Amino acid sequence: MNVDIAIIGAGPAGLCLARALGGMDLDIAVVDPVDETALANPAPDGREIALTHASRATLEKLDVWSRIDGDEISDLRDAWVFDGESSEPMRITHEDGEAEQLGWLVSNHLIRAAAWQAARECEGIEWLTGRRVESTLPGEHRRRLVLSDGEHLDARLVVAADGRFSGSRRSAGIGARMRDFGKSMLVARMQLERDHDHVAWEWFGDDRTLALLPLNGPHASAVITLPHERIGQLKAMQETDFNREVTALYRERLGNMTLIGDRHVYPLVGVWPDRLSAERFACIGDAAVGMHPVTAHGFNLGLTGVDLLVEEIGKARIRDGDIASPRRLAAYAARHRAHSLPLYTATATVVGLYTSNLPPARLLRRVILRTANHLPPFRRAIARQLTGTGGLIERIVQR
Repeated sequence: MNVDIAIIGAGPAGLCLARALGGMDLDIAVVDPVDETALANPAPDGREIALTHASRATLEKLDVWSRIDGDEISDLRDAWVFDGESSEPMRITHEDGEAEQLGWLVSNHLIRAAAWQAARECEGIEWLTGRRVESTLPGEHRRRLVLSDGEHLDARLVVAADGRFSGSRRSAGIGARMRDFGKSMLVARMQLERDHDHVAWEWFGDDRTLALLPLNGPHASAVITLPHERIGQLKAMQETDFNREVTALYRERLGNMTLIGDRHVYPLVGVWPDRLSAERFACIGDAAVGMHPVTAHGFNLGLTGVDLLVEEIGKARIRDGDIASPRRLAAYAARHRAHSLPLYTATATVVGLYTSNLPPARLLRRVILRTANHLPPFRRAIARQLTGTGGLIERIVQR
């Protein structure tokens, strides 16, 4: 089979890319080991995605946003950041971001289902589901995919969208630096006794990071980061004991907390590929950068990558006709790196500083939060970055 573009992975980034390319008169194939029934009805995985204004605009353009039930979209109005036992947080408000709210929270599985529906309506897409990509081999003007059923697929451009531990990226000869943060993250939906007022809370302790993502009604997603062994113990607890332990971890600031769903655990590993492209090959989504979730920017960066790659493909079709020319792929990679590197580096620095038990680090982070809370320009810069309406990263990219 010959196609113009083969997308490896039908996660949110891969599906959004397929949808974005669907109106460009290209032959596209999407390969994923999951069958169509599971792709159409993805199981809840506990992850709540914080979407910026820019990401919402992209999802609206792709006709994905309208397919998400409005009752399942939660406003993210403000964000408070606490350090240790401090009762005075750094407050980042929607006024700082010059918007009605900082963003929105949507469950990952609902985004996946909506993106699947939107992409399925596009003509010219071949769905090769229930099959894995065993290897990729460069050839003259093409790259060949060898599938698990023995079929060969030749594409002018292959796009890896198969996650931070991408097998296709490795097959294309692209290495990656992985940073294991030595902890795991447990996520669970909880019912709260007190109102969260649609404020996201984050606490940085000496051996833990706690986040609370506000959902509609008296509900929130508890995001608990602890050493692997302690997370395992927390997941294995009886429900009554779990509720008591989580309520205590959050210092009863929102009253009693009661589990209303399943518990999901994820290891925390950041991934930074050595490069984002090879011969007729490009990476998007988590295959392009695997972020620590503390900044909630993973999927937002994925959508940025979709926009950038589609733009470069569009330029290539107009100017030289080769959608996978080295020049175009290099331009995509450079623009993506300019956007993602500051966030990736800043995230690693924040995580390192706010999980250190060393006395100098404790002192420094308290000084930073106390000072930042009294510096409106600094808060506005953070808020504008969260909303996706401007800030440090955009200024770097535009230079």
